[in-house]
Order: sequence, then structure tokens, then C-alpha cells
Amino acid sequence: MPEHHDLASLTIDQQLALRTAATRLQAKFDGVFAQETIERFLHTSFDQFAARSTVPNFLPLLAERFAGQRLQALAKVEGHVNDGKPIVLFLCVHNAGRSQMALGFFNHLAEDRAVAWSGGSEPGYEINPSAVEAMRERDIDISREFPKPWTDEIVRAADVVITMGCGDACPVFPGKRYLDWTLDDPAGQGVDAVRPIRDEIERRVRGLLGELGVEARV
Repeated sequence: MPEHHDLASLTIDQQLALRTAATRLQAKFDGVFAQETIERFLHTSFDQFAARSTVPNFLPLLAERFAGQRLQALAKVEGHVNDGKPIVLFLCVHNAGRSQMALGFFNHLAEDRAVAWSGGSEPGYEINPSAVEAMRERDIDISREFPKPWTDEIVRAADVVITMGCGDACPVFPGKRYLDWTLDDPAGQGVDAVRPIRDEIERRVRGLLGELGVEARV
């Protein structure tokens, strides 16, 4: 099994959780990807979080969610699936504030009519608490989200890439549609300062859904 971390360094609980996660992912992508591919994506995803996570018990769950997203992207890139749903990728520096609020609004408004992912050029350690609170005021819960990097297959699978302040660090692939949203950075700000950023993000997400021909919930 391709691995970058030493299994012996993982707790028994983490090893069991990773095996269980691999089984779930294999069921989800049965007939699309081989077991070796699924395990490689799961373990490399685990490594990306292990280096900076402050919640080791959640690592296998984070790795499973991120590996599932990456495999979904790869399936789109390789032509295994084509359900016609547009895919939007929101990118910022830390994937802790702006891109997470945009993801929250997009998923809430589009429901299952489109797909959205988010990532950061330098992922942080946790979601900005002020962003979580500001979104909670709109009855959208982003507290279970987590800062994560972007990967090549995720960028390649996206139909539209929205960048927010990551400048040259944001990935550029030929033929992609890129939009740069200039928004204040909510990092270190209180809820009062984050609310106008949140409202501007909602306005832009609604406009984007209109451009994509995706009906937004009322």
C-alpha cells in the first residue's frame, strides 16, 4: 500500500478508522477506481492534515472527506462521471474565512443543483470563529468545514475558479474560467467587521449562480 507516513506512528484507533474509511470510499467509487488508487488518495490526504492538525482524533475523518472530494474530481477529469452539474472552486490564502463563507452560501443556495469546493494556498489550522458566527446568523453552519489545500485534480475538474486574495500562489490552468473577487480579509476581525464581507460574498455568489443558470433557493 503506498504510504508516506509510518503506520506504526498512528494510534490503533487511527489505523482502524483509516481502514474503515478506505472501505467506505471503495464502496462509493466501486467500478471507477482501483483499491490502490483509493488508498493512495486516502493516505496522502491524511498526510496533508497530519502535519498541522490540532485534532488528531478527527484526522481519519478529514482525510476521508478530502480524499472523497479529490476522487470525485478525478472521476470528472477522467470522464467517468458527467452529471452536467457545474463545479465551482473557491480559493483564498488560508481557506479559513472568505472561501469558506462562499462555499457555505453556494451549497445553501444551490442545494444539489451544482457542486462547490474550496481550498487555500497556505491552509490555516481552523475556520475563522468570526466567519462561523457571521454565517450562523444566516442559519448556515460552516463549523464542520476545515481548511484544506487545493490539488491539481480539484482545480482541473472545476468549471469556474474563484480566487480571493491568493495572488500568484493561486494555481493557473489554461482554459479555465477564472474570476478574482477582491474582498477584505476577515482574519483576526470581529463579527462586526466580518458581516459586510459576508453580505458581499452572498451578493457575488447569487450573481455567480445566475450566470451559471443555477436556480438559487429563496
